[in-house]
Amino acid sequence: MKFLDQARVYVRSGDGGAGSVSFRREKFIEFGGPDGGDGGRGGDVVALCVEGLNTLIDYRYQQHFKAKTGGHGMGKNRAGGRGADAVLKLPVGTQIFEEDEETLIADMTEVGQRVVICKGGNGGFGNAHFTTSTNRAPRRANPGQQGEERTIVLRLKLIADAGLIGLPNAGKSTFLATVTAAKPKIADYPFTTLHPGLGVVRSDDREFVLADIPGLIEGAHEGHGLGDRFLGHVERCRALLHLIDATGEHAGRDYKIVRAELAAYGAGLAEKPEIVALSKIDAVDADLLRKQRERLKRAIASAGPNGAAARQAAPLLISSASGAGVKEALRALFDAVEAQRALERAPEEERPWSP
Repeated sequence: MKFLDQARVYVRSGDGGAGSVSFRREKFIEFGGPDGGDGGRGGDVVALCVEGLNTLIDYRYQQHFKAKTGGHGMGKNRAGGRGADAVLKLPVGTQIFEEDEETLIADMTEVGQRVVICKGGNGGFGNAHFTTSTNRAPRRANPGQQGEERTIVLRLKLIADAGLIGLPNAGKSTFLATVTAAKPKIADYPFTTLHPGLGVVRSDDREFVLADIPGLIEGAHEGHGLGDRFLGHVERCRALLHLIDATGEHAGRDYKIVRAELAAYGAGLAEKPEIVALSKIDAVDADLLRKQRERLKRAIASAGPNGAAARQAAPLLISSASGAGVKEALRALFDAVEAQRALERAPEEERPWSP
């Protein structure tokens, strides 16, 4: 299945049905009178959050959704039926924006959540509704009210507890494949991962969802490489695991590149709890490993109070191929995720103050 995390959709609710002009005419009935029924209400356009979906690919092939028009009123005081709703089934984590892509309409975060995007038009009154003491045979009825229409933008942000970030070919997909049952594409060239991937980590009777996003390069916020559009998938993460390739030219410089892109993207990513790890340690000798670790320690220390320095004194050393340091990294991620979960569950007055 192809992955699609953004779609533009045109939606329109149904018009209301027209009221009826009708009079009761029956044999042997001396006084008839108006009996035109009211029109039915038009259908709504509804967004419904369902399980079992993890992409917006359905909205690549259908971009127009229209609800049904309400039924027209009829004689014998028969009202028209309500028009059928148009239902947009969305995966968990989908955000619905106005056409300007900035005004948020709804954030679908729970299965079963239901949001009305466009309300159907009201049905028109039949002539029986206009009967008065002085007008016993009205010959007028209202047309149905027109439905609403708008263009919306759907944007999917995957729901995950922790996210993997780093430069291309830093070992993120290998780490995900090692600690979960996910099977991402793994190769020895950059930009192997073209779409975000998810996996469930289980260890010591604990579990959390881990997200792997495509690698960032310098200038990603300006559209270089794959850009930073996939960073939206780690906005909801409680903690980040930042992998630095030990076989790279300069570990400290690589760390600063990714941190600069996080800061340029915004959305609070630079302030999230971060675990920094030097990956592929089995592919370098002891001298180079020591030198890369020192470079990374200095880069972490210079990150400032909002960086990883406030949370981590030295980077972890891991190798997904040999399994070295993987358990320690998972344990650190577990602790960071559970600390954030506890903070979210704490009452508002017990949370630490922050500007």
